[in-house]
Amino acid sequence: MGSHLVPTGASGAEAARRCLAELSRKSGADITGVPTISTGYGRSLIDFAEKSVTEITCHSVGVHRLNPSIRFLIDVGGQDSKVIRIGENGRPTDFELNDKCSAGTGRFLEVMARVLEVSISELGPLALKSDSPCNISSTCTVFAESEVVGRIGAGENSKDIAAGVHKAMASKITTLSKRVGVVPPICVTGGVALNPAFRHYLSEQLSAELWMPDNPQLTGALGAALLSLEP
Repeated sequence: MGSHLVPTGASGAEAARRCLAELSRKSGADITGVPTISTGYGRSLIDFAEKSVTEITCHSVGVHRLNPSIRFLIDVGGQDSKVIRIGENGRPTDFELNDKCSAGTGRFLEVMARVLEVSISELGPLALKSDSPCNISSTCTVFAESEVVGRIGAGENSKDIAAGVHKAMASKITTLSKRVGVVPPICVTGGVALNPAFRHYLSEQLSAELWMPDNPQLTGALGAALLSLEP
């Protein structure tokens, strides 16, 4: 019926209330009394939710509804990345999360876009123009930022640096995926899934095609909504 995204800001609970109010306004539906499921890192803060469910389960359920053939999910958001093996019933059978380093997340790309003086939406298309991606050796965001600054100072082309950034990120996600055991078909979700260069290099390193839903940022919310319908 509708969807709405807002930044979490300083209060997850307040952001959730704003989101629901705007969702009601946009959809024209009265959502008073509608069962609400909270998910994600701040799920315990949403005191008006009937129950909370882990994002691992919600993402699995949401993706399974959209494409029941998917057996492996790679979700890369702004603050974390996760890989999930999905069973035939749409529930997770195994998963792995990235460590507490921001490399391998959307934040990593945001930092690199700022250094290269392009918007986050321009970073992926810029990288795809490269025929010779540079090698970013650092896996830490802070060290990688310094490395990128050094390459800019050495006169290297921004498109090759951007391509190298995406290759490095895809490599980190590929390593995470192999810990769980990649089982095609593979789905990629999260805000970073909208980045064409990330999808390109991840597909290349996994040697597999990737399927992406129309709204890759909403699969966790879809899964939560579906779970709210269960008795």
